Amino acid sequence: MVEDSRGTSAVRPAGRINAPRPALVEASPVGTPVRVNRLGVAVLREEWRVVDRWWTDDPVDRRYFDLVLESGQNACVFRDEEAGCWFSQRA
Repeated sequence: MVEDSRGTSAVRPAGRINAPRPALVEASPVGTPVRVNRLGVAVLREEWRVVDRWWTDDPVDRRYFDLVLESGQNACVFRDEEAGCWFSQRA
């Protein structure tokens, strides 16, 4: 609950939990990330692909990477193959 300027309580609308955010990713020639938001990739722990809703007007085609950055931070990024853009989500 949030109090507004009149002192009355209001319920704040919920946002999407773990919504993807645009990410700055430099990839190798084979498409694996080598830098994420200007931090080098130390370890590529896992890679997987999600292809879904191919029968609709809004298909999903994503290539995910679970990474450890040189800072020690965990990162999960994906390339949206339909849009040609990179995004990050909480690992």
